[in-house]
Amino acid sequence: MTTNASDPGAVVLPDLGEDIEEADVLQIYVSVGDVVVIEQPLIEIETEKATLDLPSPVGGAVVAVHVSNGQTIRPGDLVLSIEASDPRASAAHEPSATASAQDEPALAPPTPAPEAPPTPPARGRDELPSEDIGDPPGELPAGLPSAAPAPLLDGEPEGRPVFASPSARRFAREIGVDIRAVGGSGPGGRIDLDDIKRHARETPREAPQASHSALAPGPLPDFSEFGAIERVPMSRLRRTIKRNMALSWHEAPHVTLHHTADVTELEQVRHDYRDRAEELGGRLTITAILLKIAAAALQAHPHVNSSLDAETDELILKRYYHLGVAVDTPRGLVVPVIRDVDSKNIIELSVELTDISERARSGDLELQDFRGSSFTVTNLGGLGTGHFTPIIHHPNTAILGIGRAERRPVWSEGLSDWEPRSILPLSFTFDHRVIDGADGARFMTWIADVIRQPLVLALGG
Repeated sequence: MTTNASDPGAVVLPDLGEDIEEADVLQIYVSVGDVVVIEQPLIEIETEKATLDLPSPVGGAVVAVHVSNGQTIRPGDLVLSIEASDPRASAAHEPSATASAQDEPALAPPTPAPEAPPTPPARGRDELPSEDIGDPPGELPAGLPSAAPAPLLDGEPEGRPVFASPSARRFAREIGVDIRAVGGSGPGGRIDLDDIKRHARETPREAPQASHSALAPGPLPDFSEFGAIERVPMSRLRRTIKRNMALSWHEAPHVTLHHTADVTELEQVRHDYRDRAEELGGRLTITAILLKIAAAALQAHPHVNSSLDAETDELILKRYYHLGVAVDTPRGLVVPVIRDVDSKNIIELSVELTDISERARSGDLELQDFRGSSFTVTNLGGLGTGHFTPIIHHPNTAILGIGRAERRPVWSEGLSDWEPRSILPLSFTFDHRVIDGADGARFMTWIADVIRQPLVLALGG
């Protein structure tokens, strides 16, 4: 928790990391006059990724509440004022401003170290989290009149030089703002996200004219002319899902390959180890086993375990295997991450998958649980779906969809007869800028072969 240095009792919203710029106040737990202790929850907030409690950095009496339910607040905004009862204990507990996010596991992952100010505007790596639009732009050192402008991105008009990070340019493009019309407030006229948002607010009529893409749709008709309607505000999570789906679809040319795999033997493996998983608190599902097989497939096909840096035309090959798992929750779709899947066996994965799914549905995940996925697995088989077309979880390069297995008659050459087999539908969506169709087919065939004949490579620890 970060507090104002001049007022130890001023509780502000800390940096939540991952480019999360705002949060909604869902519930206020305390009132003026209440006495709180260190780490006692003060308010509940909802970010783009999770619902979190804001703990108190000090012990003492609440003298003012500066927020209200439903209010949108940003890092640094004043939340409460507390008259500390033991300033020395508070100071000992209070982390430094630079370490606040790291020392507060209930709120945020470690805050990334600030980038060194670039001499020309940065064109470096801009790998975005899937839920976020862009990184906070860096600052130019003062007195750089001769600095070269950043290169133009597709769709940006030519004209005066613009000093802005690639993520700021992308954000302007996504919301339909001509970045060259934005006045920069930073050193040397540097344009940041606040400048773009302010420009969009001041010229609301110009945004729809900037693009005719799906990201800037035209006005809807008046549906009330045809009958009764009801307008239901989208939750913050649903707005995030809307933005991320549109971003992924807009950025990456999607291709989906449909395949089937014989899971008859794999189902026997699942049956043999099911009780062992339940003893340890897990459920050995086909998803848990497919996570292990997918990690092995990624090791054999490293280009699938990557992200594309479109600004530098570089492919970022990831040497870790953190797999996101799409989870259906009452609030909407979330994608928590299971880390180091390659080093865990199917029993360990079943326990971790059960735990993270339950915490996702109850809203108890933390921001760290959503960070760092390199590939995604989604399963709609439990809802009766066969083949489908999953959308890539940006900035990943691909996603594997699992459908509902069915018993079908399959001709057996050995038996010279038909025999019943369990057939699993698989759908593999990939970014065609990175993965060719033939490579995608090889990846799917590799997975299907392992599923048909479970190997120690895929199922071992």
